[in-house]
Amino acid sequence: MSRYDDTVTDAERLVEWFRAHARPLPWRTEPRDPYRSLLSELMAQQTQIDRVVPRFEAFVARFPDLPSLAAASEDEVVEAWSGLGYYRRARSLHRLAREVSAAGGELPSTAAALETLPGIGPYTAAALASMVFGEAAPALDGNVARVGSRVLALDRDPRSSKGRAEILAWVRSLMTEASPGPVNEALMELGARVCTPTGPRCDRCPVERSCRARAEGRPEAYPAPRSTRPGVELEWVAAVAEGPGGRWLLRRVVEGPILRGLWLPPFAERDPVRPQDEQARQLVPIEAVAPVEVLPPVRHAVTYRRISVVPVRLAVDSASPAAAGWSWADPASPKLPTSSLLAKLLRSVRG
Repeated sequence: MSRYDDTVTDAERLVEWFRAHARPLPWRTEPRDPYRSLLSELMAQQTQIDRVVPRFEAFVARFPDLPSLAAASEDEVVEAWSGLGYYRRARSLHRLAREVSAAGGELPSTAAALETLPGIGPYTAAALASMVFGEAAPALDGNVARVGSRVLALDRDPRSSKGRAEILAWVRSLMTEASPGPVNEALMELGARVCTPTGPRCDRCPVERSCRARAEGRPEAYPAPRSTRPGVELEWVAAVAEGPGGRWLLRRVVEGPILRGLWLPPFAERDPVRPQDEQARQLVPIEAVAPVEVLPPVRHAVTYRRISVVPVRLAVDSASPAAAGWSWADPASPKLPTSSLLAKLLRSVRG
């Protein structure tokens, strides 16, 4: 198909480009499987695709369908999600699986109905409804917003109500000329691989001829820069209590807005007037013995929070039975839902 054939619509050109250049991802099977499509969309939120693929394959091997996911415990699901972060997605997926299984086991087929399920917002609902069930529901993510902003030379924030409306109307117009699912997915792929935030490769774009930003000669001027939330700097002390056999005493996080439900060495916000080793000793419900070693801080980030965590190693002479909410575990393979922070602490302690 020639990029310059005026008898071919932008939508047809876009879908043809996608069929020729789409990455071979494990959930891109035909016909699209509703469960695998749902899982891939949730995993890909705020996570790079190259990190998603191995976690997706491992997750599907453990929970091949919604019934098996619904039958699992929340801890098992969160553990299988470990490494992807944003664990609220895993908990919402688990609630969704139980809710759908209780209602008959089939995902709804419309965006409106999908959006009523736990963890499903407008974008995910539209993506599933279009790609799996063929509904003409535009899915507006960051990639699609960027492509639409450039094609339309949008003079307003694409995240504003008017900006969103203009881009959604443009996507709907494409869906009158080609299948909705391929249109949505092609726009996402185009934004991820060609119409990138910087250095867009306009000469490879299937909708180049209609792009007003390209015609203006300044595609990177769109979309307008958005204001970012200021980062928050935090300092924590983590008590790494190491018992016989190299096992660590982990605690399930039950407080705070982040890391809730994950198993980590006990930590607390650093008290600037108390020695770090003293603070660490008081975080564990057992008697620690020498040596006590304060190690260099490790860096960890959760959304806009940038955290400096000081590990304090406490040697424990015997691993007494752990109380409720605590567990002795191998930090290299804890078999518990945890965070990548645990691996960072392990590297700091063991070098």
